Amino acid sequence: MVYLSHMKFRFVYLIIFFGVISCSKQEVRKPISASSGHIMESTTALLKKINTVEEIKIINYIKKDSLHDYIRSSYGFWYHYIVKNQTDTITPSKEDVVSLTYDILDLSDQVLYSKEFIGVKEYIVDKEDFIPGLQYGIKLMKEGESIKFIIPSFNAYGVLGDENKIGMNTSIISRVTLININK
Repeated sequence: MVYLSHMKFRFVYLIIFFGVISCSKQEVRKPISASSGHIMESTTALLKKINTVEEIKIINYIKKDSLHDYIRSSYGFWYHYIVKNQTDTITPSKEDVVSLTYDILDLSDQVLYSKEFIGVKEYIVDKEDFIPGLQYGIKLMKEGESIKFIIPSFNAYGVLGDENKIGMNTSIISRVTLININK
């Protein structure tokens, strides 16, 4: 019986001891090493350099295609009309379902993905994940129009590419035909 009381005393003593220790003021631990922001600055500088190189390649491509006048969009891509609809004024807007065909080429005009391979795409405007440059570009189009887009990598498949035929930091060309708009 004395032994059991002695055990209860020790148990109560341990609970009080741990309670006091856990209530003590905790010190703020400092990080092992502070980041200087150097990584972010060097990444930004690298991306600016990549964008500059891509822009030079695109401008050179456009110069070689002297038969067409390209328009530079405020979204960072270039385009020209292959077939222009002169009569309609309706363009796609958010949540419209559009049917379209498109292909993807590199800046050497080599087909990476053909219209036949891709097939007809049904796209819900601004509600589905799609090539960012084309998401903006489709909203410029009217039914029956075809446009050739030149899209830098930051507006296409980005730093990684598509991990198949489109490489890292690769600008693409896409010829898009808007078949119809379902409002």
